[in-house]
Amino acid sequence: MLIRDIRNGSYARAKDRSVLCELLHPAHERECTNRYSLAHAVVPHGEATLPHRLKTSSETYYILAGEGQMHIGDESAPVREGQVVSIPAGATQWIENTGEGDLVILAIVDPMWSEGDEEIL
Repeated sequence: MLIRDIRNGSYARAKDRSVLCELLHPAHERECTNRYSLAHAVVPHGEATLPHRLKTSSETYYILAGEGQMHIGDESAPVREGQVVSIPAGATQWIENTGEGDLVILAIVDPMWSEGDEEIL
């Protein structure tokens, strides 16, 4: 059985400048048999991630808290707590925190995130 708790997680700045805690990654846990990886991400107040793309993986953001402006390719839209954003593989993406507090996101990458698949633009 594999159980993770974000209260005990290790957070660090990711290459896209979000503050990230990897919760599940099949390449790092023998018990994890998923195709996808799962991370808890925070974009602090007044900050934004760097434009980036995942070359072959798609990504889904579930907004847990806060408000932001999501940018995918040439499109942009406001996002808030309770919404889901689908980001296709190969799409340039970035998100900015436009709210008063932290923007908190659950990020699901399928197939699992790999460093070689991510490109900071």
